[in-house]
Amino acid sequence: MREKLVVIGQGYVGLPLAMRGVEAGFEVVGIDVDEWRIKRLGEGESYVEDIHNDEVKAALRGGRYMASTDYAKAKDFDICLITVPTPLREGAPDLRHIASAGHSIAPLIRRGATVVLESTTYPGTTEEYLLPILEKGSGLRAPDDFFLGYSPERIDPGNSRWHLQNTPKVVSGIDEYSLKKIEVFYRQIVREVVAVSSPQVAELCKLLENTFRHVNIALVNELSIFAQQLGIDVWEAIDAASTKPFGFMRFTPGPGVGGHCLPIDPSYLSWAVKRGLGHNFRFVELANDINRSMPSHVVHRLGLALNKRAKPIKGSRLVLLGLAYKKNAGDCRESPAIEVARSLCKLGARVRAADPHVDRSLLPLNIEIIEATGWELAQADVVVILTDHDCFDYEMIEQVSPFVFDTRNRCRGPNVERL
Repeated sequence: MREKLVVIGQGYVGLPLAMRGVEAGFEVVGIDVDEWRIKRLGEGESYVEDIHNDEVKAALRGGRYMASTDYAKAKDFDICLITVPTPLREGAPDLRHIASAGHSIAPLIRRGATVVLESTTYPGTTEEYLLPILEKGSGLRAPDDFFLGYSPERIDPGNSRWHLQNTPKVVSGIDEYSLKKIEVFYRQIVREVVAVSSPQVAELCKLLENTFRHVNIALVNELSIFAQQLGIDVWEAIDAASTKPFGFMRFTPGPGVGGHCLPIDPSYLSWAVKRGLGHNFRFVELANDINRSMPSHVVHRLGLALNKRAKPIKGSRLVLLGLAYKKNAGDCRESPAIEVARSLCKLGARVRAADPHVDRSLLPLNIEIIEATGWELAQADVVVILTDHDCFDYEMIEQVSPFVFDTRNRCRGPNVERL
């Protein structure tokens, strides 16, 4: 008899896990409170770029996958993964989605079942926050009656090289028996499992990974500001430094940081340090300030560049290329490019944008969506590259655009100014 896997949350983390669970031989139930998502999944449609429609349709046809808003469908589960969002609310962790998932799944826990939290959160959440919810709602005790652990998600949407199956998976359990159960499960899902001693270590591991990226992006963002003022090509300096085979990792400037993790996870770490130790995590707070200021800096640089050409921002025709926060990732809600677009609209610019990956319903109403044709580019006062999607023809952009402001270092030429 197949084991029953329940994945709570069918977003960019949960849906790939559900599909991989089907491949690994589990009977999978995907739970999500978003009725639109469940409807699309039931029709065999994926809204996650890393998962194709054919995968969902095959899972449905085989009778081994069901998507539902009804927690009753999770009854008699063997393993439950919680992959719900953990946003910030007034600067503090917002664990409402974890609490809701915990309260909903707790009455369905039976002896011998395993629950794993994958949502990014501060150290201590699994044992101090989720565990009491599960024990109270189930009437059972962990680890005597059921098993519990934490495994941080490492999904990088749109990454064609590193995906769920070939990315090492950090796992933990609240005791050695929980850890063993969780290790056995994930070895069926991914190629490499990395066990750590406690959920707190695993929770900190995730925050460390994203804080590392966050502060290094902030470093090169601030460096790019000063380098431009000093008349130095920061991109050339980064290229030169990248030739060093040890002790250096390449990070590049941009209009800010976006997505589900980088703008949020370091703040979780900073909040946890402040809460637990009473100290400010100054490095993280400084990185937050720098990265949050980059959209405004891009708008400022655009204003200066247009002024050199005797044009104001107000009334100028701007074509923005790339609104999603990263290459090949379609969600633009957490994108600094959207902040840039909104600011330009408020300043009176005629903003047009091209991005085949985004859902138009998520965009501000005063942004006109276009195709990045040669005619559109030629008519623009300035073409702004905010996210360097591979689908754009950069050679054509260089040739036909009167002026290009490039925040991603994809274009060259006398009509190009780089961040």
